[in-house]
Amino acid sequence: MLLAGPAVAAETTPASTFPTEFSLPDGFQPEGIAIGRGPVAYFGSRASGAIYQADLRIGEGKIINPGPGTPSLGLKIDGRGRLFVSGGTAGNARVLDARSGEVLKSYQLASGAAFVNDVALSRHAAYFTDSTNPVLYKLPLGRHGTLPAEAVKIPLTGDIAYTTGINVNGIAPAPDGRSLLVIQSNTGKLFRVNPRTGATTLVDIGTESLANGDGLLLEGRTLYVVQNRLNTVTVLHLDRHARTGKVVRKLTDPRFDVPTTIAPFRGRLYLPNARFTTTPTPTTPYTVVAIKRR
Repeated sequence: MLLAGPAVAAETTPASTFPTEFSLPDGFQPEGIAIGRGPVAYFGSRASGAIYQADLRIGEGKIINPGPGTPSLGLKIDGRGRLFVSGGTAGNARVLDARSGEVLKSYQLASGAAFVNDVALSRHAAYFTDSTNPVLYKLPLGRHGTLPAEAVKIPLTGDIAYTTGINVNGIAPAPDGRSLLVIQSNTGKLFRVNPRTGATTLVDIGTESLANGDGLLLEGRTLYVVQNRLNTVTVLHLDRHARTGKVVRKLTDPRFDVPTTIAPFRGRLYLPNARFTTTPTPTTPYTVVAIKRR
């Protein structure tokens, strides 16, 4: 079960008046997005690792943490106002105070080559994927959400087989709340994972491919899969135990420019444009796009 964001004062501004597209800092190179209960979104930079906080009501914001000079990729925010950040090629994870940007704790998850890509939260743990190594990293949370001293490594076994390129990327809870779902970008396959053992089982989605699958969002039994370079969000209906899934629609938008991840707020879905097909410079513009759930 995903945790909600930090409590905020009652919001009276109609979401229909919020901008449906806004800019991030030039040269930012966004990757992850997280939105809590209030109309505030957080974005990570794959260039500097900076964290940008944006007010969805006006589409403006500020850098709350300048970053360590290594990537900030997948993000999730919990009910205690903590931002869990995947560290990409640095092989690490950080937990930040979402209000101040202060780093509360850092974890070195891997030594050697690694690509810590995304993160999912349950009531009792945070789980990070590694697109280079067939493992999940778990931060078991103690009483009242206490952060652990160190992470636990969970080897992935079963149906999944790592190969060349970006392997496991996005991660989300399964509808039963007991398993996890992961997407393997290079093969287009979706897997269910036992979070205790790391055993993986292929989810039967028929002849469909989820190639270039990136961020995942689960709402009930509806799973949104961002297929970044295809500029598409594929929507699947899953059975309760995520053994099977059926594609029910595909969402596209002319404003998409390689969106990577997805977060909901009210009747909208927000996606940052990573622009992987554009050579980044310090002045390259980047945007966030909001589309209607449909």
